[in-house]
Amino acid sequence: MKTELLEITFSETPAKRLDKFLAEQIPQLSRAKIQNMISAGEVKVNGKAVFKPAYKLETADKVTTIVVETVEELPAEQDIALDVIYENEDVIVVNKPAGLVVHPGAGNAENTLVNALLFHWPQIAKVGEASRPGIVHRLDKDTSGVLIVAKTTSGYAWLVKQFKTRKAKKTYLALVDGKPPTPTGRIETRIGRDERHRQRMAVTYGDQGRKADSEYFTVADYRDHTLLEVNPLTGRTHQIRVHLAFLGCPVVGDQIYGRRKNSLETERFFLHASKLTIRL
Repeated sequence: MKTELLEITFSETPAKRLDKFLAEQIPQLSRAKIQNMISAGEVKVNGKAVFKPAYKLETADKVTTIVVETVEELPAEQDIALDVIYENEDVIVVNKPAGLVVHPGAGNAENTLVNALLFHWPQIAKVGEASRPGIVHRLDKDTSGVLIVAKTTSGYAWLVKQFKTRKAKKTYLALVDGKPPTPTGRIETRIGRDERHRQRMAVTYGDQGRKADSEYFTVADYRDHTLLEVNPLTGRTHQIRVHLAFLGCPVVGDQIYGRRKNSLETERFFLHASKLTIRL
């Protein structure tokens, strides 16, 4: 573990977000990690702790923080069967089952998609981040469906660029409780951490959270449920689940954002990544 005191004077114009500035100055840390540091009061501007990642820096502001760098260990290889939809020399496309976590994290050190990938394709160990080799996007644990993984460094860079510039198009199928206000529609909100339940996301207002847009189309109508096709136009955490709950038609089986008692007998929520359009 390496600890370093970082002191930087902001000398740019116009004003810039604190998290964006630090992400440029500390490229070894993800923007999400930097935002967590700010929210925890670990970053000071002109000697005072700032808690908002969106805080705007002005010329001559002095930013101070302590950067702790840890060496990430490579996850273990595990012989877990995978449903491979497509593969070439640079990428693998899998049909992720519900219940499979994408990469190791708190409470999930093993039995993840990454553990399986390292067993079947050991060369992925050198691609991307050490703790999540090959991973360029994610699906929630109980979301099933299409997920693309990079096998090479060049493939990783190409995929990351497409997701970052929103050229990758994702389509989901969601079975929801009730019916949306209109058969088709577009949801435009901001999404951020729920202030009362920090493990959840929520629709936010003002300058809180980040812009989140989704489109939906009705595929089939049932007495108590509706099958929707949903296209997230941005990639916020739990975006589809939050947006559909916001409309008053939560995903069936979603006990975090939906009904406490499931309307159908199910061990998972009904959200499936049905299509991924990307240039290879």
